[in-house]
Amino acid sequence: MKSNITLMPVKEEELPEFERKIQEAFLVAVEENFGRQEDPIPSHQDLEKCRHNFGTVMFHLMQGSCKVGGVVLNINSETQHNSLDFFFIAVEYQNRGLGQAAWRAVEETYSETKVWSTVTPYFEKRNIHFYVNRCGFHIVEFWNTYHAAPDAFSEPHRAEQPIGEDEAFYFEKIMVK
Repeated sequence: MKSNITLMPVKEEELPEFERKIQEAFLVAVEENFGRQEDPIPSHQDLEKCRHNFGTVMFHLMQGSCKVGGVVLNINSETQHNSLDFFFIAVEYQNRGLGQAAWRAVEETYSETKVWSTVTPYFEKRNIHFYVNRCGFHIVEFWNTYHAAPDAFSEPHRAEQPIGEDEAFYFEKIMVK
């Protein structure tokens, strides 16, 4: 299967479908590790908060006319230190090598980027493998009870942390020009 991927901006009216697809994709690993979940992951509130951040752009990952996934980026045009906030391949298109092609499309679209950063929960072994071994990211920090995430990446203390928010890996990819 040819894996040429292009980015198509998400339109306002497509947001509910985009949110549903991202939640379906994220739920697979969570349920594999923690069993059935009642609440969607990520939550609607988390996605809305992210969507309204300055610099946020959202794209469908397209293979021809098929929406095979999506990406939510935060682009800082001044510093070119950009972040990958959410990245997913739709469940029905996973395990076809589309992730690497999709990430290449992101890097090509934002070729002026100096540093990419992202975060993934500690239990997401497939993500860790993908970011480190396939995309060239490096683990910079492991956030946990003994080494908390900076305020910019953490929510105010809650009695019960959502799954994966208490321990996570922080990755960076320094782009060579």
